[in-house]
Amino acid sequence: MQLPVQSQSTLYAEPWEADAGPEDLVEIARAADRAGFAYIASCDHVAIPRRLADAMGTVWYDPVATLAFLAGVTERVRLLSHVAVVGLRHPLLTAKQYATLDHLAGGRLILGVGAGHVREEFEVLRVDFERRGAVLDECVDALRAALGPEEFPAHHGKAYDFEGLGQRPRPAQARVPVWVGGSSPAAVRRAAVRGDGWLPQGDPRDRLPGQIARLRRLREEAGATGPFTVGAITEPLYVGEPAWDVGRRTLSGPPEALAESLRAYAAMGVDQVQVRFRSRVRDELTDQIGEFGERVGPLL
Repeated sequence: MQLPVQSQSTLYAEPWEADAGPEDLVEIARAADRAGFAYIASCDHVAIPRRLADAMGTVWYDPVATLAFLAGVTERVRLLSHVAVVGLRHPLLTAKQYATLDHLAGGRLILGVGAGHVREEFEVLRVDFERRGAVLDECVDALRAALGPEEFPAHHGKAYDFEGLGQRPRPAQARVPVWVGGSSPAAVRRAAVRGDGWLPQGDPRDRLPGQIARLRRLREEAGATGPFTVGAITEPLYVGEPAWDVGRRTLSGPPEALAESLRAYAAMGVDQVQVRFRSRVRDELTDQIGEFGERVGPLL
């Protein structure tokens, strides 16, 4: 699941999150850890312009700081940046941050990356917004080198060129998984050719089979091999019969019904689903996480 509180867009944030803070994040992360969730995720925005603030809000925790903080209070759940806009930073800087995180967390990092969409963020950091796709392509290649086993990584490209510069600590993992986010044709191609996984951006169920078929075709054409994780973001969920209006798009009901609905994703070729629960207070959310882990998860 993507964590609440750490990003508060009006598209998905619950009202109670506005007054929440670090202690709430800790309890939610621990609940996900206990419930057997595969990962907890945190977003990445540097600054939100006024023209977007009403919709996006300005609460966007830094993913490295947030995931490192939560690594210290969890034991097994993996830590996903969903997604890091890595083109805003030099890949050696990104590698230093995330390699240290993986080292401190005992090898639990999944590096989710994306191109970004807020022009003003790029402009204020003096990064070319129009070339963000090409820059991300090279960033992924550069990060492969910088997060690999070599103490002195090397990369020679159009935007970035480095060698002979050592970075330790190295990641705890021999290969940090890189999942590419986005649902545009360019993002799907990037995921297929350069990534270890794909994180769609809000694709509805009826669109996923076509996207997955294209992913497979592109990987075959590129000769890409090795494990590849296909993701999906589910509809909002509520385990049980809600006593309040959870919204018409929310899937609710007994565990068996929710599991049956979610198994349809696996039938499409999806490997992991990211869930979001409707809730009125933090304790309702942690209860939902626990119920899902105990009663729905085993049915998947």
